[in-house]
Amino acid sequence: MKKIMITTCALLALAMSLPSSAHIFNPAKTKNPIMLVPGIFAFDTIAVVDYWYNIPGPLESKGATVYAAKINAFESSAQRGEELIAQMEDIIAASPWWKPVKKFNLMGHSQGGMTARYVMAVRPDLVASVTTMSTPHAGSPIADLMTNTFPPETIRGKLFVEFADAVGNLVNTLSDNKQSESNIVAMLSEFNATGAASFNTAYPAGLPSTACGTGPESVNIDGYNIPVFSWGGKRHLTNAADISDALFAITGLAFDAGVDNDGITGVCSNHFGTVLQDGYKWNHLDANNHVLGLSNLFETDPKTVFKNHAHRLNHMGL
Repeated sequence: MKKIMITTCALLALAMSLPSSAHIFNPAKTKNPIMLVPGIFAFDTIAVVDYWYNIPGPLESKGATVYAAKINAFESSAQRGEELIAQMEDIIAASPWWKPVKKFNLMGHSQGGMTARYVMAVRPDLVASVTTMSTPHAGSPIADLMTNTFPPETIRGKLFVEFADAVGNLVNTLSDNKQSESNIVAMLSEFNATGAASFNTAYPAGLPSTACGTGPESVNIDGYNIPVFSWGGKRHLTNAADISDALFAITGLAFDAGVDNDGITGVCSNHFGTVLQDGYKWNHLDANNHVLGLSNLFETDPKTVFKNHAHRLNHMGL
């Protein structure tokens, strides 16, 4: 009996000295669910096309609970943020008493990062952490180019707006996003130089204090401490089979010479909070593994980056 007791105590001591089984067997099982927040077009799945290609599945297989935001394809981040808040509140209300949902780890791609920043600013009680991916926090010259090419007050501009909003509304319908009418002008106006500066003045939390610096590890809003992170890419041509490479090679021409970018977002512009990596050899859509996962074969797989980050959030108790 004495030997059994000694053995039992030894095993108990060993178990207590080991990491939590949640970290071992469910490394991506975060305390709070992960909410994936898309950028423009903002769909989850249309027919066989996934915005987050092969991202939710691998995270869930490692223990994570994952949701995808249903928000307007083309709108301001504030309006999209209000739609996201409503969805988050619905999830919280529907969660069971034995496993209540109280907060979310927001992970936003492109404009989704701005949307997450808005939610963090106005409803910090709902946010456990914010991570942005390839988000043009300082704006994008593509938006300035589009605004200057299609001035809203001109006939050319009005035709462009009608066409773009029709496309946005179609995307909303096909992806079952029952949102308000699309507003391409509101979206573009947020990412040109003037609009980005205005947004950052209104919602500065997490931004670096210098043009290409790193931001704070966390922000405190109304007494809520929220860790913040970012990553992004800096290439256009990443995979010969990726049809988006040619598009981003063209849009990348809008950037000043010498400015590394992913075709939409400059490297310095993607900085927010703790900069985990600002120079992956990815284009703008590789960051969310979008085009059938056809990212750079000589760079870290985006799925691995997501899983590693979920593991990070897990260890932080988020």
